[in-house]
Amino acid sequence: MINYIVGNVLDSRDDVLVHGCNCFNTMRSGVAALVTRYYPGASEADKQTFAGDETKIGTYSFWTGKNKNCDKDITVVNAYTQTTYGRSKTFVFADYDAIRNVMTEIRDDFKGKTICMPKIGAGLAGGDWSIIEKIINEVFGDIQVNVYVLEEVS
Repeated sequence: MINYIVGNVLDSRDDVLVHGCNCFNTMRSGVAALVTRYYPGASEADKQTFAGDETKIGTYSFWTGKNKNCDKDITVVNAYTQTTYGRSKTFVFADYDAIRNVMTEIRDDFKGKTICMPKIGAGLAGGDWSIIEKIINEVFGDIQVNVYVLEEVS
């Protein structure tokens, strides 16, 4: 069940912060670039995987360390939700099957933890948020997932 929060996902005090990545270990734009700046260990965890390995799609790497916003740890999950990357107004880089697969893994692997994310896959990856929102709600069911948005959701 999605709970929308207006604000920056990097200001979260949740246990687990999930963001979308491509399989090429770039993390140079969008939320991934901000994650790299705030939590460089998450970028290092991504770099420990093989760049360009398309078998990563639908899986994740992660880093756990001190949350910049409070006195507790945070796990930053690099969810491989797109194979490649680029800038296009017509091409969708987000892979909906990968999003479903990685969300299922995250649900199972982080039981009892609070989870947050941006509108994963719907920014630079070009995915349709209405499709992604449905996937997240189906996968997590009654488990609350905090989705951070920069403006009110109607």
